Amino acid sequence: MINYPSQNLVEKIFLFLDSTETLLYINTRENEKNLKVFKGVIAVKKLLIALAIIFAIVGGVIFYLFQREEGGVPILLYHQVNNIDQDSLTLTVEQFDAQIKYLVDEGYTIITPTELLDAWDGNGSLPPKPAVITFDDGHVEFYKNVFPILKKYNVKATVFVVTDFLNLYPNYLTWDQAREMQASGLVDFESHTLNNRVLTKIKSRDKLWDQIYGSKQAIEWYLKKPVQYIAYPGGQYDVDVEDLSKEVGYRAGFTLDYNLTHKLPQHYLLARIPIYGANEHTFFRFQLRLKGAPVFAPLKRYKEKLIDDGNEEIASLIWIP
Repeated sequence: MINYPSQNLVEKIFLFLDSTETLLYINTRENEKNLKVFKGVIAVKKLLIALAIIFAIVGGVIFYLFQREEGGVPILLYHQVNNIDQDSLTLTVEQFDAQIKYLVDEGYTIITPTELLDAWDGNGSLPPKPAVITFDDGHVEFYKNVFPILKKYNVKATVFVVTDFLNLYPNYLTWDQAREMQASGLVDFESHTLNNRVLTKIKSRDKLWDQIYGSKQAIEWYLKKPVQYIAYPGGQYDVDVEDLSKEVGYRAGFTLDYNLTHKLPQHYLLARIPIYGANEHTFFRFQLRLKGAPVFAPLKRYKEKLIDDGNEEIASLIWIP
């Protein structure tokens, strides 16, 4: 039988209330004026018993959720790091630096997707407290703001780039910058398709093939390295996207599904933990999203289901950091 952390506390509450009730009952026999006090204690006892039961249930559920997610690996997802934009996809340089420092100080070992999958496939083992850092899109501030922080703490990151945007738009990386960072051994570049189109909305198989395979070819041509991973734009995927990603030679696919990721027979639906900025208490929210994923991930899915079912008012009561 599992003894939940709340069990001993609940028992102590019951013993205390029973002893208090007995004493007041004796006094009541001697003095009828205490009758109202006696009834009040009974009411309080019922309330506390109800609260204790709720506490035990909630504690048990949380304990179960954390046990269920044991062995899960956090794959963190970032987009932009700069001190200009004020949106949910952007962290300040100081915020990102603080988060990486926290991971290092807390004993996390930052690994690559290849190290993660190799361990899952039986070709090695995972270090204590593994974590993966990923970036989507390939904005130029990665080179200016993120790369120096990675070098500062000697941690690795994977960047999923929109290949048609490199060397084209000034707010995106150049291939020369990508080559420099790839050569450092700290940054690896993988696919985020040709132009960031939501793949599930593409009806033509040939066009879907171009998006998935064309970006792979581009990175391999420019950086002279194999490309093994794809991050689905907008986190949207279906069976066709999965199958085609596997067919063209990707080893794994990354989603926007908020959760720790676990070893599965196929690696094409890897969950990540999106990290958001432009909000109050950004660092505290980062900690909650990282360590509280076993609780907040199912809550987020339930909230999304409520919204899909038209229950927006109820969904608004569920807070997700």
